[in-house]
Amino acid sequence: MPLDRRSFFGLGGAAILSGAFPGRTDAQMSMPAAPAQPLGGPPDHTLRIAKGLVELAPDKIVSTTLYNGQFPGPLLRFREGKEVTVDIYNDTDVPELVHWHGQIIPSAVDGAAEEGTPFVPPHGMRRIRFKPQPAGFRFYHTHVIAGDDLSRGTYSGQAGPLYIEPKNEPGHYDREVFLVLREFAPSFSKGGDMAMDVLAGRENPRLKAIGDANDAAARTQTRGYEVGYSLFSINGKMLGHGEPIRVRQGERVLFHVLNASATEIRSLALPGHRFKVVALDGNPVPNVTDVPVLWLGTAERVSAIVTMDHPGVWIMGDLSDDDRGNGMGIVVEYADRTGEPIWTKPLAFKWDYSFFGLTPVRPEPDWPIPEFDFLIEKHNAALNDFNQWTLNGKAYSMAESSPVYTLRKGQRYRMRFRNASDDIHPLHLHRHSFELVDIHGRPTSGVLKDVVMLGGYQELSFEFTAENPGDTLFHCHQQLHMDYGFMALFRYA
Repeated sequence: MPLDRRSFFGLGGAAILSGAFPGRTDAQMSMPAAPAQPLGGPPDHTLRIAKGLVELAPDKIVSTTLYNGQFPGPLLRFREGKEVTVDIYNDTDVPELVHWHGQIIPSAVDGAAEEGTPFVPPHGMRRIRFKPQPAGFRFYHTHVIAGDDLSRGTYSGQAGPLYIEPKNEPGHYDREVFLVLREFAPSFSKGGDMAMDVLAGRENPRLKAIGDANDAAARTQTRGYEVGYSLFSINGKMLGHGEPIRVRQGERVLFHVLNASATEIRSLALPGHRFKVVALDGNPVPNVTDVPVLWLGTAERVSAIVTMDHPGVWIMGDLSDDDRGNGMGIVVEYADRTGEPIWTKPLAFKWDYSFFGLTPVRPEPDWPIPEFDFLIEKHNAALNDFNQWTLNGKAYSMAESSPVYTLRKGQRYRMRFRNASDDIHPLHLHRHSFELVDIHGRPTSGVLKDVVMLGGYQELSFEFTAENPGDTLFHCHQQLHMDYGFMALFRYA
């Protein structure tokens, strides 16, 4: 909900959003809550969930739900393996959850109701404890179903960066800069296709035929609702309205970039510079590689070193002229350089995860690795004009907590995904890291992630070891897809 300064002060300094709480079952709403008061000593960190205002620019003030009254939420720094205590206060009128994205922690504190994490009750609090792991760039965000309420879930301002300090820090850079990419002022519209030239690889004609058949069989030929945005920001400021990143010639800056969008794929380029990618989703890559552009699916993180060797005043921003023009950028200013910031578009570049991996050298296992095979399908406008998403013909049921798949502790599994839709899906597995083994038909190894983009009409496979017992959620991290069926639950035997 964007406000200008006149509207803001006319409302007495506050604008409160209210809305229904769609998509939750009675069972989920009655999840047990922790005692109203914490026991023991003071917490290591405190998060307070409350309505607040984000001033993206002097005439662009947004009312939304925030952590500690700010966007992004405060940068949290944990030490790998050292237990932390976090007090979470919920000052809103609806139950909330905080998901500790990318961490290998118990289901009870992971922050997903489907796994059994208790809600933080309205006007209540919950104290949690866990040992942060693995090291690297993670983040935290809300994990509630939004449905058709664009003030809930990841459409709100509930997201913040989190860094788990490694036990041994190599320190091959001069300083760190955290960048959180985020859109505001969401709205629904019909139709609109996502750009498909982001990822390397070709369409599989068999998958496209399935998608075309589903489109032809849809009850209406009108596409279902999609979400668009009118305001864009990096670190809560529109391009030209925040402090620039001030650098010195020869400095090596480690950028930790988070795509905190609810639904969008984001790009980032810095004219005259290249990004040396050293980690994906916080995990070091085996093949450190220079690229001209970063592409990030929803909830993905990239850590990349930029050597400041091209003095000037530059715009670091999204490749989309519209999105960058509406705020998705930040100024990079060299010492002793002045003038208007310059943007030049880099040459076309397709993102390929295999760039950062190794040619696989795997001995044949003594027995076949169990495989889960998922066919992803879209049914246009099937749910009150929203698209329905299915895995192997089934949409996730909140009421029945299904479909459910069984894991055995210590077993290695392969998950194969075939995308019979034209959308790019950021696939996310909770509470585990996975290794990419096949991207659009290209084998690879050594790339560990917790979110991976699957291209339209493409395939990919990853493997993971079931080594963290407890219910484990899998879903597309695009909020609209997750809310309307694109989820599954894994349960340890």
